[in-house]
Amino acid sequence: MSTNRVQIFDTTLRDGEQVPGCKLNTDQKLIIAEQLDSLGVDIIEAGFPVSSPGDFKSVEEISKLVKNATVCGLTRAHKNDIKIAAAALVHAKRPRIHTGIGTSESHIKFKFNTTPEIIIERAIAAVSYAKSFVEDVEFYAEDAGRTDNEYLARVCEAVIKAGATVLNIPDTTGYCLPEEYGAKIKYLKENVKGIENVTLSCHCHNDLGLATANAIAGVQNGARQIECTINGIGERAGNTALEEVVMIMKQHPHLNLDTNINTQMLFETSKMVQEHMGMYVQPNKAIVGDNAFAHSSGIHQDGVIKNRETYEIMDPTDVGVTKSSIVLTARSGRAALAYRAKNVGYELTKFQLDALYPEFLKYADQKKEVVDQDIHELMEISKVL
Repeated sequence: MSTNRVQIFDTTLRDGEQVPGCKLNTDQKLIIAEQLDSLGVDIIEAGFPVSSPGDFKSVEEISKLVKNATVCGLTRAHKNDIKIAAAALVHAKRPRIHTGIGTSESHIKFKFNTTPEIIIERAIAAVSYAKSFVEDVEFYAEDAGRTDNEYLARVCEAVIKAGATVLNIPDTTGYCLPEEYGAKIKYLKENVKGIENVTLSCHCHNDLGLATANAIAGVQNGARQIECTINGIGERAGNTALEEVVMIMKQHPHLNLDTNINTQMLFETSKMVQEHMGMYVQPNKAIVGDNAFAHSSGIHQDGVIKNRETYEIMDPTDVGVTKSSIVLTARSGRAALAYRAKNVGYELTKFQLDALYPEFLKYADQKKEVVDQDIHELMEISKVL
């Protein structure tokens, strides 16, 4: 079976930047945009041009800079939003306008105080107007995760007729379970006329910790674009993490799904975004956290030293990490101590190791981690050489 290509739509500079305290200036956005382009993302959502002069300028400058990726600007279903976005994207080699409107009963009733039919009319008008500026128009059905599937299918069919090239099916509130979100994508694939002519896109939020699982369920059921951010940053609990979905597809070849991402750039890209946004990931963050390839348990350390694949399903170099880390703690065994001692110049015999190990445990009980300098001190104290 041939591999199916999944496009990666990166919204770090739009949804990711909406996080309180993560505001970037134009120069910082350009640095990250250039990195994303080199990373191999297919689409960069550069911002929400109508929201401020600064955002307009950033989208405009990113449009000039980016060489390979499609550059996308977000709008509401308002003519002025769309017109401003089109102006910001005028220099883009591959421009896309991303427009849409809420479709759930909650949004229709409380946010818009209108009717389902008027929502469809507004969706058609927005896509048609965007289409007058660019060929590539993505439509988002906000809160699609809580939208009735039959009505959502009607909306999708209407905007396809109006010229949409991509349909974004957001789980805006992060409410869906993976089987529910996957079933929603499957329903649209099977019940929307013209669906074969457009790309279905997953935009999942992480309120219940299911953004990555939902996005994967979406592509398993026929979606071919995932909207995500570096480190999973974004509104509230964040978005689908780019590095997670990319590596899931890479590590599970039976899915027959692949991306254009240069995975060896993932770690450096993560660090770049952390530093510019001032939002640092937790050490146990999948793929890019400091502990993602670190081992401190003696049983795990012994296994990894003998064969890395005993406890690691990924080669750290595949994501740009130099090597696995053997971290010495009071939970470490003799194998880990010998390994780390050898790394700093001590080739210990079994007799020397047995003599050194009790001293090491006493030392380790007083510290969270035993570092290289501590090993030198231990060698002096124990006098095993």
